[in-house]
Amino acid sequence: MAQSSTDHKAHTPFLSRPGVRRLIPFVLITAIALIFIFQNSTSIEIRLLIPLVTMPMWGALLIAWGLGILACAFTLRRRRNRHSRRTR
Repeated sequence: MAQSSTDHKAHTPFLSRPGVRRLIPFVLITAIALIFIFQNSTSIEIRLLIPLVTMPMWGALLIAWGLGILACAFTLRRRRNRHSRRTR
C-alpha cells in the first residue's frame, strides 16, 4: 500500500520539519535579545516628541524589540497575502 502524506509526516524527525527549522533561529535570537535587554537596568531619559520620560533602559529596549517583532509580523503577513493572490 502507498503511504499517505499524513503517514510521512508522522515519521519525519521533529528537528527536520520546515516549521521547526524556521523557528529555531527566531528562538535563539529572541533569547539573546532578552538577555541583553534585562542586563541593561540603568535609568535613562528618553524624549518622546515633546515629553521627556525617565525609565529603565530594559523597558525602552523591550518596547523597541516588541515594535520590531510587530513590524516583522506585519510585513511577513502582507508578503504572504500578496503571494497568495498571484497564484490564483
